Amino acid sequence: MHSVWKTSILFTIVTTVLLGLGYPLFVTAIAGLIFPHKAGGSLIQLKDGTYIGSELIAQSFTSDKYFHPRPSAAGNGYDATASGGSNLAQSSKALVDRIQGSIDKLSAENPGHPVPIDLVTMSASGLDPDITPDDAFFQAPRVAKARGLSEDSVRQLIQQHTTARQLGLLGEPRVNVLDLNLALDKLGK
Repeated sequence: MHSVWKTSILFTIVTTVLLGLGYPLFVTAIAGLIFPHKAGGSLIQLKDGTYIGSELIAQSFTSDKYFHPRPSAAGNGYDATASGGSNLAQSSKALVDRIQGSIDKLSAENPGHPVPIDLVTMSASGLDPDITPDDAFFQAPRVAKARGLSEDSVRQLIQQHTTARQLGLLGEPRVNVLDLNLALDKLGK
């Protein structure tokens, strides 16, 4: 009986070290060698070496000169340490009022155009870095006006930064907000 306990304890220690420490460290090391950008968090670095964000986590852009991401309920907004949705039911008056307020604001910004649903609803994580091309095209007139650009040039920029479905069938076309806003800044206006 004594050897059964000894074997069980030894097996638990060995598997814990191998599978709880060794395997994760090995996989992390391999990922860092093969995919260093992705393993490092897909951080975006400016030419001066400053890190300004990640391709994977939305940031708050409030200026009319920038495209805005989807609304967020993560912490104080786009807080990666408090990822999550609002968990409000469709019947919640607070949710209905928030969405209607967003629709009213966006309708005034771009009269006569239907507001894309993604611009007024939150993603499950609250950190979605991408918007749909429809969301971006809806915001194009505001951004073009604020930057003194033609709407056509802003639309072309959106098209250049639209990522197609993976393998032609997985997911939906999307636009990374941070990448698009950086491209706008490169225009110098």
